[in-house]
Amino acid sequence: MESNIDAGLNESDLGAVQRAQGWAQDFVAPRAESWETERRFAREAFDSAGQHRLTGLLVSSADGGEDISVLGLARVLEEIAAVDFAIAFSLVCHNNLAGAVGRGATGTLRESVLPGLVEGSLVGAFLLTEPEVGSDAAAIAVTATTDGSEWVLNGEKAWVTNGTDADVLSVYAQTDSSLGHRGIATFLIDANTSGVIKTPGYELLGGHGLGANSIRFENCRVPAQSLFQPVGDGFRAAMEGIDLARVLVGAMCCGMLRTGLRTASNYVRGRLAFGGRLADLQGVRFKLADVATDLEASRLLTYRAALTLQEGRNAGVEAAHAKKFSTRVTENGIASCMQVMGANGAKRDHPLPRHLAAARLTHYVDGATEIQDVVISRSLLD
Repeated sequence: MESNIDAGLNESDLGAVQRAQGWAQDFVAPRAESWETERRFAREAFDSAGQHRLTGLLVSSADGGEDISVLGLARVLEEIAAVDFAIAFSLVCHNNLAGAVGRGATGTLRESVLPGLVEGSLVGAFLLTEPEVGSDAAAIAVTATTDGSEWVLNGEKAWVTNGTDADVLSVYAQTDSSLGHRGIATFLIDANTSGVIKTPGYELLGGHGLGANSIRFENCRVPAQSLFQPVGDGFRAAMEGIDLARVLVGAMCCGMLRTGLRTASNYVRGRLAFGGRLADLQGVRFKLADVATDLEASRLLTYRAALTLQEGRNAGVEAAHAKKFSTRVTENGIASCMQVMGANGAKRDHPLPRHLAAARLTHYVDGATEIQDVVISRSLLD
C-alpha cells in the first residue's frame, strides 16, 4: 500500500521519506536498543536527524525547512517508527514546535530559536500536560503573572517529551484563572533560564528515548518578548494540532506493526518444527493473516484522515478513529507476531519487544483511547 500513498506525494515529500528510511536503517537501527538499555534520551540522534534535514519538516523553505505535506510527514514518521517509536515521537514534538514557530513567531523571538530548531542544534518541547490535569488541557494550573516588563511562571508540567534534553520550551500557562481556557497563553522559554528545574527522565515500561520527564517553574522570570501565543490564544493553539498529532501516532503504529509482521513472517519461514516449517502450520498462517488485515485497515484509516487534513477539512472524528484503531491493533498484532516466534519472540535481538512496549505507550499520547471515544461518541449522539 506504500506505493499507492507515495503516488500522491510531491518531490519534496518523496525526498524526505527516502532520507528518513535510509537514516532510520543506517543510524537509528544499530543504536535504538542501546538507547533503551541505557534508558536515556538520544541527543546524538537529533544531531544526525538535523544533518539529514529531518528537524525542519514543517518549516517553509524560505526559513531553511522542508515544508512537506501532511501525507509526506505521516510517511516519514511511519518509516522512522518502523525502526524505533521513541525517536520518531521525539521528532514529532520537535517538528510541530518548529513549524509553529515558523508560522507564528516574530522578531527577536523568532530569530533566536527558529534556525536552531530547523538545523536540530536546539531540541524543542511542548509543555501542556500537568500532574493533576492529564487530558483536561483547559484546566492547566501553571501560572504566569506579570511583574513590570517580565512574566513570572510557577507550577509543574508532566510528561514532557524531549524534556530531559530540551533547549526550547513551549509552555502553556494560565494568566487569569477566572477566564478559564481563555486565560491561557504560550511562552517560548530557554531551558537554561533560572527557575526552570528539570527532573530526571521517567522510569517507563519502554520508550526511554523519548526523554519524558517533569519540568517545574519556580519564580521563573522571562522577558515580555517570550510571549509566543497571546492570552486567549494559547488553548486554541494547543488544540489546533491535536488531530494531526493523532494521525501521526496512527502512522507510527503502522510502521511498528509492519516491522512486526515482516519479522515474524521471515522467522516462521525459516523455523523448522513438527516435521516442517512453522510457516506451513495453519494456526501460524491465520494468526499472521489477521495481523496483515489489521495493518491494512490501520493504514487506510490513518491515511484517509491525513488526506482529509491535507485538504483543509475537519478530520477530528477520522483522526480519533485512526488513533483508536491503530493503537489497539498494533499492540495486539505485535504480541501475535511474537507469539508465533515462540520464546524467541521475547528475545531482544530483534525490535519486537521494544515495539510492544512502545505500542502500549501509544494508548496515552495525544489523548488517551477514552478521549477518542469521547470524540467519536459525541459525533454520533450529540
